[in-house]
Amino acid sequence: MTNAAARPSRHVPARLSLQHPLGLLRVEGLALCILSAAAFLHEGGHWGYLFLGFLADLTFVGYVAGPRVGAALYNAVHSTVLPIALTAAGLLLNQPLATLSGLVMLAHIGFDRAAGYGLKFPDAFGHTHLDA
Repeated sequence: MTNAAARPSRHVPARLSLQHPLGLLRVEGLALCILSAAAFLHEGGHWGYLFLGFLADLTFVGYVAGPRVGAALYNAVHSTVLPIALTAAGLLLNQPLATLSGLVMLAHIGFDRAAGYGLKFPDAFGHTHLDA
């Protein structure tokens, strides 16, 4: 007869488990990153331009003015609302630059979410919606 307590653990933190909401959010981020990057390449973008998404992280400079300003700037650029609208507008209006720009932004946001970087709360730099 085996005891459940005697079973070896998998050493997976709960928040990285797919049974935990934060684990699911990170997997969603990974899916967003991969699918956005694939769509970017399918639409004719050069893979090297995907690195331009990291320019969004320059919004950290806003933290010089304080955590409220920093969080507001970071969240404005790291929310999916603007890049989804930009991508949709680019597709509807046949504007490849808008489409590709939106996809780069979405890929970056997905990368950040998969890595555990979430939208910021105004109280502290490290306090995000992905904290557990």
